[in-house]
Amino acid sequence: MEKKVLAAMKKAGKPVRPGEVANMIGEESKAVSKIISSMKKKGRVVSPKRCYYIPSDV
Repeated sequence: MEKKVLAAMKKAGKPVRPGEVANMIGEESKAVSKIISSMKKKGRVVSPKRCYYIPSDV
C-alpha cells in the first residue's frame, strides 16, 4: 500500500493530509495514517507543515 500512497501524493502535486490520500486511493483514513507515519520514520515522506505530507523525493 506504500506505493499507492506515494503515487497519490505525487499525483496531488501539493502537501496532502492522510484523509485526502485515503479518499484518493479508496482506503481507510486510519490505515493511511499508519502507513504515512511509518514512511515518515523511514524518511520516504516529509511534513512541510503540521498534518500535511509530501514524498521526500519531490
